[in-house]
Amino acid sequence: LKHVEILDAKTKDKLCFLDKVGNIFTFNPQWYPARQSIRLDPKGKSLKDEDVLQHLPVGTTVFLTEYAGPLLIYLMFYFRVPFIYAPKYDFTTSKHWVVHLACMCHSFHYVKRLLETLFVHRFSHGTMPLRNIFKNCTYYWGFAAWMAYYINHPLYTPPIYGEQQIRLALIVFLFCQIGNFSIHIALRNLRPPGSKTRKIPYPTKNPFTWIFLLVSCPNYTYELGSWLGFTLMTQCLPVAAFTLVGFIQMTVWAKGKHRSYLKEFRDYPTLRSPILPFIL
Repeated sequence: LKHVEILDAKTKDKLCFLDKVGNIFTFNPQWYPARQSIRLDPKGKSLKDEDVLQHLPVGTTVFLTEYAGPLLIYLMFYFRVPFIYAPKYDFTTSKHWVVHLACMCHSFHYVKRLLETLFVHRFSHGTMPLRNIFKNCTYYWGFAAWMAYYINHPLYTPPIYGEQQIRLALIVFLFCQIGNFSIHIALRNLRPPGSKTRKIPYPTKNPFTWIFLLVSCPNYTYELGSWLGFTLMTQCLPVAAFTLVGFIQMTVWAKGKHRSYLKEFRDYPTLRSPILPFIL
């Protein structure tokens, strides 16, 4: 590929082209370089001349914003800051230890996500439309507030089966969190820094990656398991709703990635399912 042509979105007329080192050349004299600009989003601001596209962390910014919000919002409800519950409950703490455990698990989950975004993930798409921030934040922040309101409510009651249910849920949650992290590390190691090379992921020496034998997107499988564990731990309807909605969305993503693998790799393992072994 010697150069990249840029066309008018409506007329498809050739406006200019970029050579392999980034120089702009015009097909029409009226579109001289001083009248041209490059934007990450059609409605966004133009990039500066000194900006390097590969170094712009727009996709990362979206993820950091949507993950930091739930972390902070949940803590506001946990510490019962004023104007959330009745004034007499301001800055009080719950008498149920499962409430404190749930806060630690929820915080751990989103701190993990933030650290993975910064130090683990290598995104195949360099940028994400900034408008996605509002959509994604509405989803994550809204559900975080809904869940936190009920879990940290002064009238909250613990799970019906008590400590046994909570301990089992904690084991499921931690197991799946470790599994999810292991898959992210395995996927990271498939792609060298600065590369968009795609390879078939296979199990490694880490036992948590052996699920690759059965599913294409085990990171979603473990993510689902984590929230099922959190649902079992808190026995809270909003958490169950968040888990269900997340499962539906992750299933859509997993099916899309599974189809992509099958289309791209002729020798892709046929035993694998998108997200749930032998089921879905």
